[in-house]
Amino acid sequence: MHEVNKTQPQHSGLDTAAIREAARNLDDGAVTAGYQGNRKEVIDMLNGALATELVCILRYKRHYYTANGLQNGPIKAEFLAHAAEEQAHADLLAERIVQLNGKPDFNPATLTERSHAEYDDADDIKGMLTANLIAERVAIESYRQMLEKIGESDPTTRHMLVGIMAKEEEHADDMRDLLA
Repeated sequence: MHEVNKTQPQHSGLDTAAIREAARNLDDGAVTAGYQGNRKEVIDMLNGALATELVCILRYKRHYYTANGLQNGPIKAEFLAHAAEEQAHADLLAERIVQLNGKPDFNPATLTERSHAEYDDADDIKGMLTANLIAERVAIESYRQMLEKIGESDPTTRHMLVGIMAKEEEHADDMRDLLA
């Protein structure tokens, strides 16, 4: 009969030393020694995504305020809803950057340079919808590439980006449907 060592708790094959190591370096917050991602690279990617989301917020807000005509009420409402959702994405990205011990870059002087998407000042509804569809497609591809680069090295960031990307896909569908 197999005798169990009563002084060492059984942990189903987990690395107890690594788990206990997580109790050290408290200044690192959520980042433990077992973190597999390239933090600097991930933070840089997330800051690019943050800039993109901030530009998208500004574009959607401008379109919301400048779209006119009684028949465009539902489109204006969609622009406002998308601006709020892009703000939620920006908040998630900034929080994750801080969790990774980085600094979210909100510098307005370099925002458009760092953004993957462009700002737009179209005056007609079709131009606004087209610009937003283009920006959503750019965001989707940016997130897809980030997910590919991160792989399985950072599951928390990966999970967050998958959720944001799914919402961007919904936004692209909304803009395409409104253009039809």
